Amino acid sequence: MTAPRIVTAQEWQDEWERLLVKEKELTRAQDALAAQRRRMPWLPVEKQYTFEGPEGRMTLLDLFEGRRQLIVYRAFFDPGVHGAPEGTAGVDLGKACFGCSMMADHIGNLAHVNARSTTFVFASRAPQPDIARLKKRMDWTMPWYTITDTFDTDFGVDEWHGTNAFIRVDSQIFRTYFLTTRGDSALGNTWTLLDITALGRQETWEDSPPDYPQSPPYAWWHRHDEYPDSPPSPADTWNPPLPPSP
Repeated sequence: MTAPRIVTAQEWQDEWERLLVKEKELTRAQDALAAQRRRMPWLPVEKQYTFEGPEGRMTLLDLFEGRRQLIVYRAFFDPGVHGAPEGTAGVDLGKACFGCSMMADHIGNLAHVNARSTTFVFASRAPQPDIARLKKRMDWTMPWYTITDTFDTDFGVDEWHGTNAFIRVDSQIFRTYFLTTRGDSALGNTWTLLDITALGRQETWEDSPPDYPQSPPYAWWHRHDEYPDSPPSPADTWNPPLPPSP
């Protein structure tokens, strides 16, 4: 292996500034992609889905916890399933999939996502006692529910992982976006999660459809234990008129 060339401070600065131009192009492209996500059509969720949680049975609507949006990461933690990546021996209910475990380690404090009227949860086919034991061992705190029906296969995930975004208007739920394979490998922080939702970060600089709920950046940001004192998300009171379903 040959090491990169050795340069002067000025040469290094020049190289960095040339690369910075490309990084800014990538940032603008990511912003444009997120803007396109906010213009995705909404798919009505007509079927009733149920989950098991620490307190018992819950509906998909319950998973929103009263917020406007919901992100569901389908984690690969299933009883009796063999289909993990090559070189592994399936899923050990004491451990779960390596990749999904890394994803779980990336999840930050969800108070910031919640402040934008968005709930983020994990869902798997493992029973609640196994999920509780795994969360305790790994120090994970995200809500994690047990799938009891065809929710995962109906929304593009069959014995693997994937992330679906939903929005609700009153009690009507709509699917708004979906990521899978490497698409959800970058998820975990506040911004990457909000960028896959229908309403985005809800900040005034974003290119969003007219009348979408927005507020200035920085103004809503708080330390994670101070959000009860912050203004509510503009999405909380946003109720768009819905066109007729097809």
